[in-house]
Amino acid sequence: MAGGGVRGGCPPCPRRSPASLSSRPRFIENNDIQALSKATFRGLKSLTHLSLANNNLQTLPRDLFKPLDILSDLDLRGNTLACDCKIKWLVEWMESTNTTVPAVFCSSPGQFEGQRIRDLALGDFQCITTDFVVHQVLPFQSVSAEPYTYASDLYVALAQPGASSCAVLKWDYVERKLRDFDRIPAHSAVHCKPIVAQSQLYVVVAQLFGGSYIYRWDTAVDKFIKIQDIDSQKTRKPNDIEAFQIEGEWYFVIADSSKAGSTSLYRLNQNGFYSHQALHAWHRDTDVEYVENDGKPRLIISSSSQAPVIYQWNRAQKQFAPQGEVGEMLDVQMVKHFRVKREQFLCLSRYIGDSKVVRWEGQRFVELQTLPSRGSMVMQPFAVGQRRYMALGSDFSFTHVYLWEEEKQKFVKFQELAVQAPRAFRYVPAADVQLLLAPSFKANTLVYRHVVVDLSL
Repeated sequence: MAGGGVRGGCPPCPRRSPASLSSRPRFIENNDIQALSKATFRGLKSLTHLSLANNNLQTLPRDLFKPLDILSDLDLRGNTLACDCKIKWLVEWMESTNTTVPAVFCSSPGQFEGQRIRDLALGDFQCITTDFVVHQVLPFQSVSAEPYTYASDLYVALAQPGASSCAVLKWDYVERKLRDFDRIPAHSAVHCKPIVAQSQLYVVVAQLFGGSYIYRWDTAVDKFIKIQDIDSQKTRKPNDIEAFQIEGEWYFVIADSSKAGSTSLYRLNQNGFYSHQALHAWHRDTDVEYVENDGKPRLIISSSSQAPVIYQWNRAQKQFAPQGEVGEMLDVQMVKHFRVKREQFLCLSRYIGDSKVVRWEGQRFVELQTLPSRGSMVMQPFAVGQRRYMALGSDFSFTHVYLWEEEKQKFVKFQELAVQAPRAFRYVPAADVQLLLAPSFKANTLVYRHVVVDLSL
């Protein structure tokens, strides 16, 4: 064909450069689009006009518009955007961008429905939450866990009845794990209680059979040395140990769960701990807790045969005297306290029946909350920073972790942990790692790590 014409009579069309393509407006509207990839607009640096109007977008990937350096107009109208943590970044972007964005409204959740996204404050988004994740699995069963600091190092003592020992683990600050350190022989151990007093380290070893003992760490030989026996006529079937100071003097009390023994108080003098007072005989005590209410030292002893008993310290006689009972709750397995501001609370776990949270109101404890807890042997409150938790274990189901809500003055369900037959929960701050130890009577002992999660990321 003469003249170099093109077939069909159409003159040659000019080629557009990639830059001119990217600068063309993009109208991706009225398409029922439900989701976009974070990389949707990658490479379109020269795009100036973008319309995503009248689709079905409920959320947008974080930093979706970051590649669009010179975007001047953006239309998001007609979408069903959920104004939750996943959209928080969009509010931040709208505050800082020069892009013109016609008013776009929230479709959900209820408290934001119908509001303009641009009018939302960053403080409206509650995006910081927490989680407990498995950090370490200790390949043994245990029934108690007691952290302590000695010579600037962090340790944990765990009672292992199956292994006939008290295992002492040391925190490795480099590897950020607990490692084997030492073992104290302890046939049928139920509690290994470390006490650091007057620069000395003691471990009270409570055993179901064969008597109970006190060991001391000997720095000359770097090992635990047995220094004394605990009266086996008073302490026949120990169940719990609590250590505390009153007016500068160290004491520990050991709860006895036999029908013939007695929960007993011991005091430290220059040579060791010696029997100071028989507190509660023949009541099959299950747990003991030391609390201070209104500046007055008290012991609360739970029992299989009666309601928890309150003892108050008599400064003149230097002994505890019975003061009353906590409600009419029988068969309380464990009693633990926590404080919120100036108010004092108790957690009372029960194996049969509901567990309770009670509050101190001047002269007595008043029931505040009831929690279903079939098979519960442990109910442990603990705080991590400003958050107050409570772990409620069970022999028949998952452990439930609750979070304290100050406005409601109660615990609400927060998370489930797969711990078999837990016998204790112990919070352990280890430098920059926050740990929750979960000794198990039937399976491996689990170490959980408390992590902070930003849902907007």
